[in-house]
Amino acid sequence: MSKAHTGTITPSPEVVTFGETMGLMMPTGVKGIEYSAQFEKSLAGAESNVAIGIARLGHTVGWFGHLGADPLGQYGLKLIRGEGVDVSRAQLTEGAPTGLIIREVVNGRSSVYYYRKHSAASLMQPVHLDEAYIAGAKLLHVTGITPALSGSCRDTVQEAVRIARKHGVKVCFDPNLRLKLWSAAEAREVLLELAGQADYFLPGLDELKLLYETDNFEQIVERLGKLNAVSIVKGGDDETYVVENGSVSAVPYFKAERVIDTVGAGDGFCAGFIAGLLKGQSHTEAVRLGNLIGSLVVQASGDWEGLPTWAQVQAVLHNETHVER
Repeated sequence: MSKAHTGTITPSPEVVTFGETMGLMMPTGVKGIEYSAQFEKSLAGAESNVAIGIARLGHTVGWFGHLGADPLGQYGLKLIRGEGVDVSRAQLTEGAPTGLIIREVVNGRSSVYYYRKHSAASLMQPVHLDEAYIAGAKLLHVTGITPALSGSCRDTVQEAVRIARKHGVKVCFDPNLRLKLWSAAEAREVLLELAGQADYFLPGLDELKLLYETDNFEQIVERLGKLNAVSIVKGGDDETYVVENGSVSAVPYFKAERVIDTVGAGDGFCAGFIAGLLKGQSHTEAVRLGNLIGSLVVQASGDWEGLPTWAQVQAVLHNETHVER
């Protein structure tokens, strides 16, 4: 049985997103999972990361999904809500647990282990969608992680996109290919179908090589040119590519002073790009903002903790000096 987190009906925010948010456990210190006795608790979820990032950049955003009616679920809702994200359409589910991810970094290599099969989020169905809530937004952001969770989740994402398009809401789609959840062959049909329905398609270059089954950049660009979407290709050597109306432009990265944790950089980029669109920036300017957010995120530990506020972004752009005391 599910219950809404709150009975308060709030108007639609500028951006709506949804998906699975999980509890995150990480060993403290330098030991891996097997030999660690102490773990740090946090939160993980691509869509909630993006939502937090958008909220910190000064825009209204709502995240929803199913969490277990357990301590991790309660913790997740409180944390996301505390970051200024609307969670009025999120639900706590009595019959299934909140998903869990355990992450370690050993010898400089990050590995994740999922415990999300039969999780509360995997039970999401199209009937759980609030059409008016999606219809009232300016943009719907979805990822390829949610349809990998279950058949009903796949139907839910497709229905949400249908609702958005029906009401003229822009659709932003990040494929976020997770090969620990499904194979490239399984993912290809679903993700490419969603890309074909998006207004903004935000893949990584490595993802495109798997989805289009080619390493040839010109062939990849040709395939992207057949989409109706503006494609933002992350993961170039020193730049992000904007593929629009048959042309390709490159937007240079911002140099990170130090790299501490690369997890969450892509979600930070998405948050920055979407915020740029909401601020009326051109696609190139929005990508530049996304690149900046990504560079700031990798300089902090955690999936979402390093996401900056708009004031912090402005300080970086204007080279403001930090006064310690």
